Amino acid sequence: MSTQMHDHIVKSYDDEQRRLLNETLRMGEMAASQLEAALDVVQRRDDKAAERIIANDEAIDALETEVSHDVMKLALRGPMARDLREILAAIRIASDIERVGDYAANVAKRSLALNLSPPLPHVSGLHAIGTLAVQQVRDVLVAYRDNNVELAQRVRARDADLDVAYTALFRELLTYMMEDARSITPCTHLLFMAKNIERIGDHATNIAENVWFLVRGEEALPPREKRDGSSTTAAP
Repeated sequence: MSTQMHDHIVKSYDDEQRRLLNETLRMGEMAASQLEAALDVVQRRDDKAAERIIANDEAIDALETEVSHDVMKLALRGPMARDLREILAAIRIASDIERVGDYAANVAKRSLALNLSPPLPHVSGLHAIGTLAVQQVRDVLVAYRDNNVELAQRVRARDADLDVAYTALFRELLTYMMEDARSITPCTHLLFMAKNIERIGDHATNIAENVWFLVRGEEALPPREKRDGSSTTAAP
């Protein structure tokens, strides 16, 4: 093979890798924006905007299909070990981002049911944990873009903060439900929405761990604190 032909093949492969990275990052930003929009419609009680968010989830699903297709094209090119890690990380990360989009759409769907009841003060608590989750997703996308293991580890460690905020809201909602039976239905919707947001934090953590795998290979991850106490929370 001539040097010129070899250079052309390498450049073509590099271009395809960049395209894959850019597609995945675009998909991630769409999912983060979906979550922000979902939190906004919960506060504004805007049914029409919620329906638009639910419909937009299809665009994220379509991008995941595109990423999977591009991953297969790269895999068939006979990549080296580092390239294989990039391919595997990309397909895992795209799957996590798709789930983030699903959970954001679920929050928007629940908001439609929540709007059938009078406003609850606990919506501000939901917005607070949602804001933490949005930041987790955005930060981990930067870590992925820049191969930044340190930032990925900070995102992974910060998931404990989201767990604490989620558990506090969970307890608060349980207490409110016990004090006022009329609040049970809307509080149940808020509990499901809060759980969706907590799961988004878990998917951001998965992406952070894939950044570690991408850069460090099979090297063992440091231990991580997990502080979701909702499953062991007793009613006060």
